[in-house]
Amino acid sequence: MVSMDDKLELAVGAKTAKALAGALDLHTVGDLAHYYPRRYAERGELTDIAGLELGEHATVLARVKSVNERRMRQRRGTILEVVITDGSRTLECKFFNFRQFQFRVPVGSSALFAGKVSIYRNKLQLTNPDYSPVDDENEDAADAIDDFVGLIPVYPAAAKVQSWQIGKCVRQTLEMLDTVEDPLPEQLRGRHEYVGYDEAIRAIHLAKDWAGVQLARNRLKWGEALAVQLALAQRRHAAVARPAPVCERRADGIGAEFDQRLPFTLTEGQREVGEAIAVDLAKEHPMNRLLQGEVGSGKTIVALRAMLQVVAAGRQTALLAPTEVLAAQHARSLATLLGDLAQAGELGGAEHATRIALLTGSLPAAQRKQAMLDVVSGAAGIVVGTHALIQDKVEFADLGLVVVDEQHRFGVEQRDALRTRAGENASPHVLVMTATPIPRTVAMTVYGDLETSSLRELPAGRSPISSSVVPVAEKPAWLERAWQRVREEVAAGHQAYIVCPRIGEQQSADEDVDEALESDSDGRRPPLAVLEVHEELAAGPLSGLRLAVLHGRLPADEKDAVMRAFAAGELDVVVATTVVEVGVDVPNATAMVIMDADRFGVSQLHQLRGRVGRGSAPGVCLLVTEMPAGTATRDRLDAVASTLDGFELARVDLEMRREGDILGASQSGRQSALKLLSLLRDEDLIAAARVEAQRLVGMAPDLREFPGLRRMVGSLVSDSRAEYLEKV
Repeated sequence: MVSMDDKLELAVGAKTAKALAGALDLHTVGDLAHYYPRRYAERGELTDIAGLELGEHATVLARVKSVNERRMRQRRGTILEVVITDGSRTLECKFFNFRQFQFRVPVGSSALFAGKVSIYRNKLQLTNPDYSPVDDENEDAADAIDDFVGLIPVYPAAAKVQSWQIGKCVRQTLEMLDTVEDPLPEQLRGRHEYVGYDEAIRAIHLAKDWAGVQLARNRLKWGEALAVQLALAQRRHAAVARPAPVCERRADGIGAEFDQRLPFTLTEGQREVGEAIAVDLAKEHPMNRLLQGEVGSGKTIVALRAMLQVVAAGRQTALLAPTEVLAAQHARSLATLLGDLAQAGELGGAEHATRIALLTGSLPAAQRKQAMLDVVSGAAGIVVGTHALIQDKVEFADLGLVVVDEQHRFGVEQRDALRTRAGENASPHVLVMTATPIPRTVAMTVYGDLETSSLRELPAGRSPISSSVVPVAEKPAWLERAWQRVREEVAAGHQAYIVCPRIGEQQSADEDVDEALESDSDGRRPPLAVLEVHEELAAGPLSGLRLAVLHGRLPADEKDAVMRAFAAGELDVVVATTVVEVGVDVPNATAMVIMDADRFGVSQLHQLRGRVGRGSAPGVCLLVTEMPAGTATRDRLDAVASTLDGFELARVDLEMRREGDILGASQSGRQSALKLLSLLRDEDLIAAARVEAQRLVGMAPDLREFPGLRRMVGSLVSDSRAEYLEKV
């Protein structure tokens, strides 16, 4: 018999354990027991091929429609082309140097096919997939499937370990596994009518019907939700004891004078959020608030008014930006908004003025020294910078507020290091701004210890943006029309962005013009690069226009010079990477063409699109892709093109990505904590877990009276993830 903490080799043998560790990072019996099926197949029900995603390692249950062997035209050897179907769509499987008589699934029979989804000539395919017949009980490869009655669990697999092999290991391990102790107190489990933990762990893998699967899923989801909410409840409980700099509102001073000078009227949302922040800043406990809103919704003004309240109270504020380009632009923008209120100590400076210090890694030595002196002396009430702000050498005189712009671009440790700058026994107030709207349930889970405010109303003066997908594989002429559209915008006196996924220093992969190559790649060409696209456009479709390149590896002064020239109208088109994603504000830019748009996420596309239409003229955004219609990737692009509602796109984005990453898995380098819980579909369950967690932590803040719950929190929400939840 084995326990959850035992090494996996005790259950499956050393050779198999080594394979599972290398391919799937599974090392213990518990790791394998918690490696849940991605979905389930029934023998009479085929996998929906339309749901496949390029690049994923997929396992599909499909029927063989045709088998054809032919010789390769440009290379020696043969190709076996097997077309499989789910009854409505087809998928081609290509086997290189594999003879027809070796293929063991007759036409009309079903099998599990497993391999990496690639693309060739604009069609999805599996190259050299593993396969296991479902109808042939005499085949050894089918043993792992035939042992299942009714439902066949389909696991996330890898190139060297297929789903049916994982299933066989799981069954073998569960047969040897001792009864697993339930971390939930019996009274708590009974109150919510959940099955036992041991029963749930076994049923999630071995259930014979959908009812059994659902009972198991509900119990395991509840454990995940409760673990996360307990961690957040403990953090909230501990935060109450931390003091913060009290920054009360003043009827006079820099903040009041700024409000009197505002040349425009604040939106109702800006006034409401500003009032909530002002109240928080006057409290003795640290404010932790998330401010979300569309690009152009006026978050910067809200943040500036908060910063001025802190400055008026005699303290400093820090604005942390993700890039030097954005930090420099923030500093210029704040200086412009404040005017003589940012000229303390200068001739013509206002009576209540402060000073803005810009601190980035690439500043010349003399400027950097002066900026550091202004920060440590307190002369600079507002300090703007990148990660350079959190270096040990930077000392603040009296840090009262930290504003983090585009928080998802920072590492957890970086954000936390800045928050500790108010002193060992105090925490500054924290305002996190994001232009990527977050669904309510995500905020409830991930930002459970932050108050959330939203700006949904766009200020007057913003223009509409029309978006279209340009499917160049199906309609090549549309790309030519896209470049004509750019020229039309320039001819009308406007400007344009061309965005590419990479800079252009990587080598292109070799391509076989005749056959899909046998390789581990997804079959796509390398991403388009700024340097290459710039050269092609300057010599071709956009010749005669004033073009420039902009990317993150340019020296800071060159990047700044390009953006200044673009903002001044001295350039027609900027060919750039995603360095223009946030903060770049050029009202005259009305067109954006995003090359290889399928290589960007939904939120990133929405962010990029927000760079146009910022003036009086309407904007246009063209999403160029070679992905075929009907794929999940094209559906994602179509969703972006169909709506400008960032909150709706946030839901689409979340549905299409691994939700566990939101808990910091990608930053901690560990496996996702949320394996079953859906932050969108399990809203009621998350809310119930939140209430239960608050009750339990109120009874026992350290959970010592509930040792099972303490272990559950520790295993599902590791220390690094718990810190992530606190620090975002």
